[in-house]
Amino acid sequence: MKKRFKLFFFGFGQVAKYFVNKLIQEKYNFDLATTNTKKTENKIFNKINFKSYYFFNNKFDPNLLNELNNSNKILISIPPREGHDIVLKTFHEAFKESKFDWITYLSATSIYGNTNGEWVDENNNPNPTSSRGISRLNAEKAWLEYFKNYKIPLQIFRLAGIYSNENNVLQRLKAGTQNIVEKKNHYFSRIHVEDIAEILFASLQKFSSGEIFNISDDYPSSNVELVKYAASLINMQIPKSISVDQIQSEMLKDFYKDSKRVKNHKMKNFFGYNLKYPTFKEGLKFIKNHMI
Repeated sequence: MKKRFKLFFFGFGQVAKYFVNKLIQEKYNFDLATTNTKKTENKIFNKINFKSYYFFNNKFDPNLLNELNNSNKILISIPPREGHDIVLKTFHEAFKESKFDWITYLSATSIYGNTNGEWVDENNNPNPTSSRGISRLNAEKAWLEYFKNYKIPLQIFRLAGIYSNENNVLQRLKAGTQNIVEKKNHYFSRIHVEDIAEILFASLQKFSSGEIFNISDDYPSSNVELVKYAASLINMQIPKSISVDQIQSEMLKDFYKDSKRVKNHKMKNFFGYNLKYPTFKEGLKFIKNHMI
């Protein structure tokens, strides 16, 4: 595994960046190419030189295709567009024919829909209620169909709500943009981006095609519990409470339609991974002590 390999990332957001940092930390030898929605250009990330290719909707730099076909490992973190996965829709021939040995599609736990706070695992039938959840499920189905038809080396990670050192409830409290949303029996799961990167790294050594994994921490909770703990951690007053009807963002309103607790047993058992941040308390304590 220490021999040099080529990574191609569709999208280069926080998950992809943390994954690259993990590979650097572990002294892996790799070449990197990514996509962006503006223009093809050479970039540097953490002393790694790479090329980022233009790709938006179905338009892309023609040189992207050659780079993709010469890559070994593919990470897809671009969300669906207009209800479908834009990557598979645009590059289906490349995925049918190329010799990839690792393809990871980052989905979301929104595909489960609402279970009124009950636990869900990978055996639950997805029943999304939001347009985003429906689009994610459509994308998953398309990738799984490709796996069945062409035996591609595919795994799907269903990510819970992501927080990070750069994007978290402590920052929102300090900025005055965090409210408490009062909704009875509303639970949701989350995951620190560093744990996602660690599990992606673990999957380079242990990979099973066609598998789906929930990527979440051990402790689903309510918004009320999360925000009250975060406020106490940085000695701030608890922000005002609002109802779901008072939320301005349609995306956030969609989020509060669903209440579920996501099980992560399959992820932990298969990869033999112990979470660095098993609950939001460890994660937020680390952020407070190191970042704020």
